[in-house]
Amino acid sequence: MRAPLSAPIGEDPAFLAMLDKVRRLAPLNRPVLVVGERGVGKELASERLHYLSGRWDGPVVKVNCAALPETLLESELFGHEAGAFTGAQKRRAGRFERAHRGTLILDEIASASLQVQEKLLRAIEYGDFERVGGVEQVSVDVRVIACANVDLPALARQGRFRADLLDRLAFDVVTVPALRQRPEDIPVLAHHFALRMTQELGRSVFAGFDPAVLALLRGHPWPGNVRELKNVVERAVYQTPEEQPVAAVVFDPFAAEGRPGETLGDPPPAEADPAGTVPQPAPAAPAGPLPFTDAVAAYERQLLEAALRACDNQQTKGAEWLGLGYHQFRRLLKKHGVG
Repeated sequence: MRAPLSAPIGEDPAFLAMLDKVRRLAPLNRPVLVVGERGVGKELASERLHYLSGRWDGPVVKVNCAALPETLLESELFGHEAGAFTGAQKRRAGRFERAHRGTLILDEIASASLQVQEKLLRAIEYGDFERVGGVEQVSVDVRVIACANVDLPALARQGRFRADLLDRLAFDVVTVPALRQRPEDIPVLAHHFALRMTQELGRSVFAGFDPAVLALLRGHPWPGNVRELKNVVERAVYQTPEEQPVAAVVFDPFAAEGRPGETLGDPPPAEADPAGTVPQPAPAAPAGPLPFTDAVAAYERQLLEAALRACDNQQTKGAEWLGLGYHQFRRLLKKHGVG
């Protein structure tokens, strides 16, 4: 029976383009490098590469290279023979052997030492290796998918990552877009996480988000990406009384303890930009009654107009003022006919 493959959540063009690339790469029996910031969903993209491939009914084995010291990582990947080191009382198969005829996902590959990288290169290139403390060649049929949230080409230029291993891994590269690069998906994901949290709390209904909250979610830069959004939404839902719309969010949970943070209705003090311009407070949410989508659009338009006024119509500074990427800011300007 085929392993379950959950439907991806998102409709932004940047996200859909990434999914299309995954779909086209999945059937190819080649290594793939999946890159992106923390919390964007690199593991989900890697699993999708496996389950859409001809190896879907084989094992999918994962290793977090940053979670293990060098000596233990080598043993974990390639196994060891009895007596290879203190405590190695019997032969143990490694993750490569366990992933035979399946897929091995190497998370945070940049954390592997150069010695481990050298052994990885041979295993990927030729499909064989030696267990730690052994001389026997072990042959496997494994597709390797490596994940990284750092600039591997830069590390290779600095001699901190093997350039030949990078060449071997990067048959092609899947870049999972940051959440701020797929703004149309923020309300979709927020609603998804809110419904799941509502069910977990045993509540019968989710009353939705206040339009001002949705505008705030769309304007946040999301350094922690989807993982951060999930925490923010779930925290807001459990703190909101049942059958009431979510009217406040806390981006920094330490703010609840009296430390600096961001909450709706309690913005941080304005700071001068490099040109000395002091941004004005964000506009208030549009007065009702308005249809939900119209209220959200009106609030977004007010935010954009306020940013341009505060930054003398300089779009780059306006984007920074709202915590948005330049191209995201430009798309919103075009969407709302502002500027």
